[in-house]
Amino acid sequence: MAILERFRPRLSPITRRRLAVFRGNGRARLALWVFSLLFLLSLGAELIANDKPLVLKYQDQWYAPLLVDYPETEFGGFLPTATDYRDPFVIEQIQAEGWMLWPPIPFAYDTLDQALDHPAPAPPSTRHWLGTDDQGRDVLARVIYGFRLSVVFALVLTLGSLVLGVLVGGIQGYFGGKVDLVGQRLTEIWSGLPVLFLLIILASLVEPNLWWLLGIMLLFSWLGLVDIVRAEFLRARNLEYVRAARALGLPSHLIMWRHVLPNAMVATLTFIPFLFTGAITTLTALDFLGFGLPPGSPSLGELVAQGKNNLQAPWLGITAFITLSVMLSLLVFIGEGLRDAFDPRHINAPMPPKPERVAITEEPVDER
Repeated sequence: MAILERFRPRLSPITRRRLAVFRGNGRARLALWVFSLLFLLSLGAELIANDKPLVLKYQDQWYAPLLVDYPETEFGGFLPTATDYRDPFVIEQIQAEGWMLWPPIPFAYDTLDQALDHPAPAPPSTRHWLGTDDQGRDVLARVIYGFRLSVVFALVLTLGSLVLGVLVGGIQGYFGGKVDLVGQRLTEIWSGLPVLFLLIILASLVEPNLWWLLGIMLLFSWLGLVDIVRAEFLRARNLEYVRAARALGLPSHLIMWRHVLPNAMVATLTFIPFLFTGAITTLTALDFLGFGLPPGSPSLGELVAQGKNNLQAPWLGITAFITLSVMLSLLVFIGEGLRDAFDPRHINAPMPPKPERVAITEEPVDER
């Protein structure tokens, strides 16, 4: 609390008011906490779901299999290859002269369980809490890794789209005239390209991966921000303080950065959560159609496809539906809170007065 009190005076009054409005939206505040907690847990997915022990002790020596790939010969085996800690021989060797500490889910997203009691896809059980897919992989482990992959993908794509959208929209709106006219025509032509067909064509030419998919999506995802930023720059370029800065001879890039951009970011920030949501849905849709990440990746779209292809295993479709519904709903609630926090009607509205504390005194009772 002392650290918060130290930095609180540095916040401007308008920022404090926006934070107060956001905190006043209980649904948005709760959604932010829940989504942040889920994302932090997914960042430590290797500590929650993995087919390697967190730590083990063998012959009075400590090992960290998550950080180092030890050869099987290190634990009494005969092969110099990486140790398979699920091998019964390796388990017997280590337990004879040591012990292993496993994560709560002893399966990674790509671990094939060869000891299933039912044919894959296996139903939920104490061994697999959400069952397995049709390849014998743990569904819960794939959900945890898939959640992290989707959020990181959407985060990188959103940041890249923010930079390009603000840059292009700011240049068009600040300079106006022919620059704005030519820029608008070029963005209209670029936005008219069929993105899905382009992705299908490129997927047939090259093997898709995370960075390739990010690059392709980044070519088109920034177009939604251009109009918003352009409109804000067009409005702010004729304000008095911008004209004064221009009259003083300040360079255009300095005026755009210091004076115009802060006002333009107000409307832009309210659009970011919805752009974030769109990135997740786009990745899920591409993976569902088979034009996204490589096969075997912990993708939520692949889990949706698994549910469609295995109607006899309803836990696959239900898990995918609940995961995507919760994730997207939390992001929408956060976006609504940011929209209210930056809405001038909420900022300028008078705050409700705090209820005054009234001392309650007991009056003497007349027993007559």
